[in-house]
Amino acid sequence: MHLHILGICGTFMGGIAAIARAAGHRVTGSDHNIYPPMSTQLESLGIVITQGFEASQLDPAPDVVVVGNVMSRGHPVIEALLERGLPYKSGPEWLAREVLRDRWVLAVAGTHGKTTTSSMLAWILEYAGLSPGFLIGGVPLDFGVSARLGEAPFFVIEADEYDTAFFDKRAKFVHYRPRTAILNNLEYDHADIYPDVESIERQFHHLVRTVPASGLIVHHADDPHLSRALSMGCWSACEGFARGGGSSGGTALWSAHSTDEGRQDGSCFEVLFQGVPVGRVRWGLIGGHNVDNALAAIAAARHAGVPPEVACGALGEFRGIKRRMEVRGVVGGVTIYDDFAHHPTAIATTIEGLRRRLGAEGASGARIFAVLEPRSNTMRLGVHRHTLAGSLSAADETWLYAPPDLGWDAAPVIAALGGRGRLAQDIGDLTQGLVRAVRPGDHVLIMSNGGFGGLHQRLLDALTAREADHGL
Repeated sequence: MHLHILGICGTFMGGIAAIARAAGHRVTGSDHNIYPPMSTQLESLGIVITQGFEASQLDPAPDVVVVGNVMSRGHPVIEALLERGLPYKSGPEWLAREVLRDRWVLAVAGTHGKTTTSSMLAWILEYAGLSPGFLIGGVPLDFGVSARLGEAPFFVIEADEYDTAFFDKRAKFVHYRPRTAILNNLEYDHADIYPDVESIERQFHHLVRTVPASGLIVHHADDPHLSRALSMGCWSACEGFARGGGSSGGTALWSAHSTDEGRQDGSCFEVLFQGVPVGRVRWGLIGGHNVDNALAAIAAARHAGVPPEVACGALGEFRGIKRRMEVRGVVGGVTIYDDFAHHPTAIATTIEGLRRRLGAEGASGARIFAVLEPRSNTMRLGVHRHTLAGSLSAADETWLYAPPDLGWDAAPVIAALGGRGRLAQDIGDLTQGLVRAVRPGDHVLIMSNGGFGGLHQRLLDALTAREADHGL
């Protein structure tokens, strides 16, 4: 069968392409924004990608067109698809019918941590010899790809609450019918499709409705929005987690505590189930949010038959995910990180985790430069502009990329940072400004849910050139 995928370079649709190719289908696709790592991953699979959305890409007609949620009415290829009456499906619908129907689905939902927790869970199952399939919104370093078909029965999927397609406005995750569901957290996001947090709670409740009575819902015990979603009705067993054991009236069966009082960065902790130690994790990740992610993954893996002590051993070898605090390079003593954070909570926890790590390593005088591209739809609508400065306050210096088409005035955010903020309207100016500002020992944390105009490599190249000039 020939599948043509519209919006193929998004992490989700690119994952579907990889899975369809592994299942023996011929796969082609198209997109406007084509950049690594997804473009290189697809090319390595022999998938031909067309730039743009012209109608001509439907000649000859594929057997089915899989439509990504980036597509809307008015694109020539969409209008031609409808006029010609060609078969089409959304990505979640195709995946549910062709892949997930006969699998034990472990779905990971939440405003934050979906990619990291999904990657942890897939790695735990792999470490236990279960060879799971997975579709993840990033590239786990332990696998090198964002998706694979895997072996039955287990399939791990990052379960997004964003809408499905231009013709199906339900949340993606209602298609997946999980037997094991993780609800990591819930905050207001996706302001382009949801008017308020209550509407997102309702969508999470719709996911809860699809979990069978014999299934399991693993949820953050201290999240009030999740509590409200569950209170609308729940017909499955539930296991709460919270690294502190639950502090807001929630019941946390899973908890954790640091095993090194001198190192409170989340890099070493003991896992407890019902207050009884069941394993210990020492790993390369940092941050309390990742301890929570680990607890959720361990609980879900236990439902699939993996003992907690085995899961803890797996996490000790977990290598992380591309674009999640990924070190892109060190030049002249300046460390450059790439991170996907684009919501104020994720931004704050990412900076906090790095701050704790630098403190734990005794790196006195090490400065953190937070460099942010407000690129997501919600960010570009300005929904978070009033809380953005607070999320960046732990950085020593913040550089905010505010192109002319941003849509809102970023100057008040910079003003609220009290002299520790800078605005840049051009990637070249941003690069040169950072080169002039940083010194050996500094850490530059670049945060965006897109390519950020290649800033990471531009900065590394410019710093390399600076070092070469100094060496003359």
